[in-house]
Amino acid sequence: MARQHASPILVPVTGDAAPLTPVDTDWNEATIQALVQDHPACLPIREIDPLFADPVPLCREMSTAAGPIDNVLVTASGLPVLVECKLWRNPQARREVVGQILDYATQLSRWTASDLQREISRRTGRGVVELVRAAGHVVDEVGFTDALTVNLRRGRFLLLIVGDGIREGVEAIAEYLQAHGRLHFTLGLVEMPVYALLDGARLVAPRVLARTETITRTVIETPPGYAVEGTAGEDEFEPLSTEESSRRQEGRARRRADRQDFWAEFLSGLVLDDPDQALPRPSQTGHIVFKFPAPGGSSWLSVYRSKSAGTIGLFLSGNAGSPGQAAARMLASDEAAIRLELGPDALIRFGEDWPKISDSHTLADFDDPVARAAAFAWLRRRLNDFVNALRPRIRAALHELGHA
Repeated sequence: MARQHASPILVPVTGDAAPLTPVDTDWNEATIQALVQDHPACLPIREIDPLFADPVPLCREMSTAAGPIDNVLVTASGLPVLVECKLWRNPQARREVVGQILDYATQLSRWTASDLQREISRRTGRGVVELVRAAGHVVDEVGFTDALTVNLRRGRFLLLIVGDGIREGVEAIAEYLQAHGRLHFTLGLVEMPVYALLDGARLVAPRVLARTETITRTVIETPPGYAVEGTAGEDEFEPLSTEESSRRQEGRARRRADRQDFWAEFLSGLVLDDPDQALPRPSQTGHIVFKFPAPGGSSWLSVYRSKSAGTIGLFLSGNAGSPGQAAARMLASDEAAIRLELGPDALIRFGEDWPKISDSHTLADFDDPVARAAAFAWLRRRLNDFVNALRPRIRAALHELGHA
């Protein structure tokens, strides 16, 4: 998608044309929220997903268990729109905003229309249907409420991240988005630069920086008394009795909780030099990924743990046949410098489909607090080393390949 970066030019009826001046001093997140609430047409929704066009603003700062949502809107067909407003000058906001809005969507997917009605009424003193009708839409209350409940349960949302102006690395945020298989959402990244007119008025020039395709899920139904058992990558599933399935599910739930606690503890103490490196959410699997800004999210660092092998580590990875793979191969020309930056312990080998750039550490006891703390310190330090050494080189290679 073509993107506009230059300031608009004001051409008066008489006199000289002059570029407009970007407004940077009186523009804050509350101002963006107010603009979206009072003038929802400022959101370029038709360019992102026309199904969500012409939404009605419901309220600002709606409370959820994951925190307050900046703006909540809904279409006359019962499709929710969630907006998170951020100033891109805040590096932490750039890292966390995608995970934050996904947390909001996950919370709302557990709601019904009645739950939404309750929270909107608390904020505004008015009902959802009342607000939709006040905006000029003719809706059947029962049909609208049923549709809204279904869309909430399925996670059928439009998620918009709205920023004040483009900054280095912001466009890569959408590349870090991984499929949340439980939700059917579309995500859009919107830039909302503001310019001062000669008479003191403000010109808002919204534009779409990036958008995702709608992400869907697959549901497998089983006969009563049976459940589906399998692991990622398996093509066959084993039918189990309800009792055996329950026992296995409890074991898996404990292992998932243990892994999630491990990654939450690791991420809570992580400090990276690169302010634009996006952070993942704590995972329930044996690994987490730190996405590099490659098209389609095709290059990343995998950080893993293996209790059975007693190891933790990290390695460069990505999608086969992708721009990320092509960029990784180009790192061979800078092999000597990468070896110097990553040190002698790193395994670095080129000449294969994917370069081998990795490091690992042995951990005898994952549950011993002293050993665990030492392992976290090692992994955080090495992750910072790998991000510093590889992320800018991947970006440079992608630029050379024409994928900037």
